[in-house]
Amino acid sequence: MLKELQLSLSAILLFACGFLYQFTLKSSCLFSCLPPFKSQQDLEALLSHGHSIVFLETSERMEPPPMVSCAVESAARIYPKRPVVFFMKGLSNSTQLPSNSTHPAFSLLSAIDNVFLFPLDMKRLFEDTPLSSWYSQINASAERNWLHVSSDASRLAIIWKYGGIYMDTDVISIKPIPEDNFLAAQASQYSSNGVFGFLPRHPFLWGCMENFIEHYDSDIWGNQGPNLITRMLRVWCKLGDFQEVSDLRCLNLSFLHPQRFYPISYPEWRRYYEVWDTVPSFNDSYALHLWNYMNQEGRTVVRGSNTLVENLYRKHCPRTYRVLIQGLEESVTGELGLGSQ
Repeated sequence: MLKELQLSLSAILLFACGFLYQFTLKSSCLFSCLPPFKSQQDLEALLSHGHSIVFLETSERMEPPPMVSCAVESAARIYPKRPVVFFMKGLSNSTQLPSNSTHPAFSLLSAIDNVFLFPLDMKRLFEDTPLSSWYSQINASAERNWLHVSSDASRLAIIWKYGGIYMDTDVISIKPIPEDNFLAAQASQYSSNGVFGFLPRHPFLWGCMENFIEHYDSDIWGNQGPNLITRMLRVWCKLGDFQEVSDLRCLNLSFLHPQRFYPISYPEWRRYYEVWDTVPSFNDSYALHLWNYMNQEGRTVVRGSNTLVENLYRKHCPRTYRVLIQGLEESVTGELGLGSQ
């Protein structure tokens, strides 16, 4: 009997040690280490299934602001079984961050089970695409709008190579997008490039990369972005105007109604930072683009303001809201390491 008790206690002790070890590993990553899948081979394996959600950071910024954190967290919550891959130009495989206190958003995202952070290596990314020769000749320091242009190019190459859904870092996901090949209408017969999705090696995106080179002009904002996608869409399809809230279809792609992502249009972007009598349900939307490029005034989410954007954060990225808006002191205990729930 005593021997059996000793064996039982040993088994419990081993289990507890294993649990503690795993917890320690996870906790340590909140402070100084990167998530798994750091190598190029692991990245290829992660993306190979063609159903990733992709975000990009083409500046050297290492600490994502709250809106970026909210975009990534909300996607991870809406797509819990899909990898959410955040490419950061300032990141390298040897990057070590000093502490959770100085990089809370980075640590927050690193702790979400289906979020993976990778360096953005444009030279490697553009290999075997029409963008390779362009990138090898470009002088980035002399280019106007380079952060936007390089992002426009990178999103085309990533989704063409691997498939999946690309989203801007000011897009809050609210329910799954039920399409494989789609573009998001910003207005009737005008497409955005802030959200789109395709299966791997789709010819539409190859055509976009060719058009990117043929009509390259970085002095015109949007020329390589929404204007390019719209040019290609008009070549690809003959589309009429939207009827009510129905989507349009052409060949094997869908052109999704503006309500799906842009129920608040860009001239009205400040409405996100206003108090509404009734918070809208956005029942016809899959995600919300918050038009952060328009926010030159630097408006932010303010705790207790009851603005629309604060309510969106509370509902769709609650961890970001608690950690980055309410403050670390209210959210460290028990909030991290819970996966993407």
